[in-house]
Formats: sequence, structure tokens, C-alpha cells
Amino acid sequence: MSIEDIATDHVMLPSLETPTLTKAELAELLFERLGLNKRESKDMVEAFFDLVHGSLVKGDDVKLSGFGNFNIRRKAPRPGRNPRTGESIPIEARNVVTFHASHKLKAIVQGDTPIDEDFE
Repeated sequence: MSIEDIATDHVMLPSLETPTLTKAELAELLFERLGLNKRESKDMVEAFFDLVHGSLVKGDDVKLSGFGNFNIRRKAPRPGRNPRTGESIPIEARNVVTFHASHKLKAIVQGDTPIDEDFE
């Protein structure tokens, strides 16, 4: 299967009925579009997410060209408040994962740029 065949295939995106794209659906897309067997497809998706997870746990940023960046940010301790009781509680310092979409992804989502074969 050529890249042109993949680009012209129907793109299965989340819809109102299925508002998320799952790892199982990603594996199914690899199976259908690239001809990998189901086990290889599932293993490839798992390996990708294991690499992303491992990099973030080590404190490394993850940059996916044309998609966006995942970064680890350190949040300082701060005072908080229990909304139910109004009681003041301390919120400890912690690391959080942030995601910043690339300009290319933002433009496509906003409809400013047509989807090209590199993005599908």
C-alpha cells in the first residue's frame, strides 16, 4: 500500500458517538491501512506510548513534529481551599504534564489549513 493510498482512504476520527480515539482503534487503523497483523499493530501502539511515557517520567520533553509538544512543568506549592467546607489546605509542589499543539495542528483544527497527506 502506497502513501497515496493511505492519504486517500477515509480517515476515522472520533465522532459524537465515540468522542475519544482509543489505543485499540489506533491499532485497528494500523492493521487496516498498513497491513500489519493485529498483534504487530497492538505492539507498535503500546511501544509508542511506552516510549512517550518513559520519556516524560524521566523528565524529558516529547516533541512530535506537526502535532505538538508534551512537557513536564514543576508547579510550586500554594495555598488551596476545600470548596465544600471552605477550609484552607496546602497544595504540595508537583510535576504536571502539559501539551502544546503545534501551529500546524492548530491551523488544521481551526479549518484554516486543509489536511494534507503528511497529516492524515
